[in-house]
Amino acid sequence: MKSKILIILLAFWLVSCKTNPNTKNDLNYMQNIEQVAVEASTRNSSSTIQPGDQLVILVTAKDMDVVKPFNQNYSSSETIQNNTFAGGNTPTQGTTNIAGPTYIVDNEGNIDFPIIGKLNTSGKTFTEFKDVLKSEMARYVINPTINLRISNFKITVLGEVNRQGDYVISNGQATILNALGMAGDLTMYGKRDDVLVIRTENGQIIHGKINLQDANLINSPYYNLKQGDAIIVASNNTKDLASKQNPNTTFYITALSIAITAAAVVVSLIKK
Repeated sequence: MKSKILIILLAFWLVSCKTNPNTKNDLNYMQNIEQVAVEASTRNSSSTIQPGDQLVILVTAKDMDVVKPFNQNYSSSETIQNNTFAGGNTPTQGTTNIAGPTYIVDNEGNIDFPIIGKLNTSGKTFTEFKDVLKSEMARYVINPTINLRISNFKITVLGEVNRQGDYVISNGQATILNALGMAGDLTMYGKRDDVLVIRTENGQIIHGKINLQDANLINSPYYNLKQGDAIIVASNNTKDLASKQNPNTTFYITALSIAITAAAVVVSLIKK
């Protein structure tokens, strides 16, 4: 009888552990990628310059002496080290050096540029503002080249990821997948179909959600990140249930199992 019971229990356990081949793995990203057409527009993929941005602008030309007045207080030996930070503390691979004078965008979206004067950046992408600068510079310099970078493009990743923190993006371009990759990916408790992105744009706070399991995230306005974005990964039901359990539950279950086994051994010995 005991052997039959053990065989039945073993069979039940094997059936319960069997994986349904038709069930999707909830941990996989972009599961329908082959059925999705990429329609992301340039508007979604390009960040506009925001107040507080630190713009590194270096003007070059065939005759560098001509552009010196536009690169005031800058020496070619000076560089601004820009690190990609992990968890807000430790620099990781990908460190780059950004060289050039730095201009901070004021609350009205303006910078004060040498010789030219006040320039407004409001609503302009980096490419658009480079064109404005090049047009203004053409009045003074023949064929100028404008090198424009942002030195403080920062995003924040919080919640169920392996490395929470602030991350500085050296080239000013990142997708939500890049950000989660820098944060060490989601933990097994992260809710992959409900990732929140909070964004400040033109003084207004907006937000949206992304389903990492759906490849249509490529076409979301929150797929390409912008300066100051915060990504928040919520915990799934498994983590919520675990957090509500008594921390001693596992201990109690183990102790009860040992007690039952010991009792069964004692009863077996008595019967003999």
